[in-house]
Amino acid sequence: MRALVVYESMFGHTRSIAEAIAAGLASTMVVDIVEVNDAPTDIGPDVHLIVVGGPTHALGMSRPSTRQEAARQAPDGLVSTGTGIREWLATLHPPTTTLAAASFDTKARRPRLPGSAAHATARRLRRLGLTMISRPQSFNVDGVTGPLTAGEEDRAREWGHELGDHVPMSR
Repeated sequence: MRALVVYESMFGHTRSIAEAIAAGLASTMVVDIVEVNDAPTDIGPDVHLIVVGGPTHALGMSRPSTRQEAARQAPDGLVSTGTGIREWLATLHPPTTTLAAASFDTKARRPRLPGSAAHATARRLRRLGLTMISRPQSFNVDGVTGPLTAGEEDRAREWGHELGDHVPMSR
């Protein structure tokens, strides 16, 4: 079985969570991890699970304006430049067979802000006909620019392992 983990990351925290999820999934399947700008818009039949994540910006998924604001706060530049998860999902071709999916985000723990990119992503994945196998997960960042809250990478690794156990065997 194969999984595809697609992430968008501003300051590197969502990338770290995506890598931890991929490490957890690797105990049960082959995993490809890609930054959103390198993600395919056609998911091949060899992929059984897609996991999609990005940072929570202004109540949901990032937009060009929120990415510009993040760029002003990132002295070393952004990890993801160009399109984000929102734009990639708009170009994703719905698979012709059942495909399992899960979504995650990173969000500031303090200040605690409403909204969730993971929930918005899950809604779009469901509209594309994917089967969600887990509730959307949020991973905490201390402040807007980080670092990740202690223990979040371990929690992401465990969640990835659990996801691998819930993927249907056939596609």
